[in-house]
Amino acid sequence: MKIAFVVDRFGNRYGGAEAYGVALMRELARDHDVTVYARSYDRACGLDLPFVRLAFWSGWPSWLRVLWFARRAARLTRGRYDIVHSHVNGSCGDVEVVHVTPVRYNWKLRRLPWHKRLLAAVSPRVLTYLALERGRVAPRPGHRTVAVSGLIAQQLCQAYGEALQPPVIPPGVSLPPEADPAQRLRTRSEMGWSETDRVCLLVARNPMRKGLPTVVEALASLPPHYKLLVVGGRAVAREFLDGHADDALRARIGLVDTTSDVAAYYRAADLYVHPTLNDSFGMAPLEAMSFGLPVILSPSPWCGFAQYVEAGREALVLSHPEDAQELAQAIAQVGADGALRASLVQGGARVVARHSWAEAARRYAGLYEEILAEKA
Repeated sequence: MKIAFVVDRFGNRYGGAEAYGVALMRELARDHDVTVYARSYDRACGLDLPFVRLAFWSGWPSWLRVLWFARRAARLTRGRYDIVHSHVNGSCGDVEVVHVTPVRYNWKLRRLPWHKRLLAAVSPRVLTYLALERGRVAPRPGHRTVAVSGLIAQQLCQAYGEALQPPVIPPGVSLPPEADPAQRLRTRSEMGWSETDRVCLLVARNPMRKGLPTVVEALASLPPHYKLLVVGGRAVAREFLDGHADDALRARIGLVDTTSDVAAYYRAADLYVHPTLNDSFGMAPLEAMSFGLPVILSPSPWCGFAQYVEAGREALVLSHPEDAQELAQAIAQVGADGALRASLVQGGARVVARHSWAEAARRYAGLYEEILAEKA
């Protein structure tokens, strides 16, 4: 099959939705001819596919850039491929994958102040996003709208009616290669930490949205041997710490810039913390489980991944993402209770076994066959 994959940016270091695309195309490219349409391609992702760059002037407002990108992608791919698989807002794809809370759900269904409701009625930005999304979910032969989690599917049905019923294909995860035992100590040594320290990890392109303030507040109430390693959004994290943490607390927090290779940091950590404020799924905690880390995360609807774990057995699920005291208690409990830690690691392994990229690719290939049959 000839497949065009349309995405804003192609590469692991850009975020969870982008990493989803890289891993999925890696599987599909084994049996199909895949071409990537994006505004940038990070070759460090280790996948070398044909690439068509869709560039635009960065001075344009965001809504105009999204509109231009969608229209150009539709024009360049139309009639040239068996399947157009899109991860961007617009109606260029035969398969449209929704990774984030639907625009209509945000602006039409949620409770909003009156001035925001007025803005939704007159703003060119909001009206453009709504129009693009309507085209994206409009029912038609040879077309599928896919949600990456049950949470997103629920929101789509609430926004556009129960008749939509999008299939749900959650992210997968790959088991990491066997680690060099010395790597963990090397990474900790680079951060100035010892093997006896308890290291919490947070991986996020935007750590503020993934709960950094809550984690920092929780860390402040824990003993000094508890540390925090933040990978991604280094400048944003440093700015926050400069205004909200004293010197002693900042010394316990390590900051690493966004990188496409986070394996060394997963291996250096003791547990993964994810008190996210907004995640349609949450690929980072799933990836942490593949590295054998116990996970603490937000409940649904703040984190869609919470719907895929058994609370207390496969992960510790908070009652609210901004409850720093509860998070601190959970971190201390995992750090002190070896039986609980072992149970969570075992539970995480079960979650990983239920999520494979090969299975996700198989399900997408099935959708492609359905679409081609309808087109024929």
